[in-house]
Amino acid sequence: MNTQDVKAIAKEFGADLIGVAPIERFKQLPDEKNPAFVFPECKSVIVVGRRILRGSMRGVEEGTNFGSTYGCFGLNYLEDNFLSKTTYDITCWIEEHGFEAVPLFGYSEEGMPKAVPVEPGKPAPNIIVDLEFAAQAAGIAEVGLGGFLISPEFGTRQRLAMILTDCELEADETMTKSVCDDCKACVDACPLGAYDLSQTNTFGVEGHEMEVAKIDYSICKTCPNGATTAPGRGTRPDRIAAACGRACLVQLEKAKKCSNRFENVFRKRKPWALDPFNKAVAVGENSSGGMIGRDTGTAGK
Repeated sequence: MNTQDVKAIAKEFGADLIGVAPIERFKQLPDEKNPAFVFPECKSVIVVGRRILRGSMRGVEEGTNFGSTYGCFGLNYLEDNFLSKTTYDITCWIEEHGFEAVPLFGYSEEGMPKAVPVEPGKPAPNIIVDLEFAAQAAGIAEVGLGGFLISPEFGTRQRLAMILTDCELEADETMTKSVCDDCKACVDACPLGAYDLSQTNTFGVEGHEMEVAKIDYSICKTCPNGATTAPGRGTRPDRIAAACGRACLVQLEKAKKCSNRFENVFRKRKPWALDPFNKAVAVGENSSGGMIGRDTGTAGK
């Protein structure tokens, strides 16, 4: 069994993205995010992804349908059914070849339940492996200025899971920041001022670090512009279909940064925006990312 075999079978099982990283690339992670503490014999970390349908974001873009389009086919159903089935099938295939494999969802650690260490020297369960780091380490995606995982294929449109295995596989090259060009479209689109460009965090695999804007996720939790917090996934809100995430996708497609292309542009009408009180506001070229308080009437929601 080799990397080419794994990638070929992953495609058969529905994967749109797949990459491999050696466990050594994760040494810099703290214990509570490190896959080596989930599976000490792990030699390779496989990251597998399925695309978020562009059409699942249409109802949010128009401000007319949220849960039954993006909420299902862009988030919950996609992760809990389609991606999990692909991950399960790949894991079964690896185990049929005599290697152990540990499937993991790609969740954020914030707000996830913690217990007590079972013995001294071990981190507290549950360990939540750093998905953003794993995606970069496996050569699948980078983390852009706005904190989004961005792939050359789909931009912001993917959901990812991981498989830890004791099979030593040939690794992919670490992803460098090449898709996001720090255009600040995400910042300009935020009606609530959740971004702070005066402060950035350095993130990523050693030698391939990227600058990411400071984001106040407590503000994002109150965002009525497409951000959502899914049950069982911690407290960090999903922002891919929010005003900032959709603006990022629009810019990436406009700049032809995504290889998955369409006949027609995604944004066909002026974007809508609401403040925390569900009052319509204008969104424009606002470098601070703050809310522009001009009343524009009723938003399409």
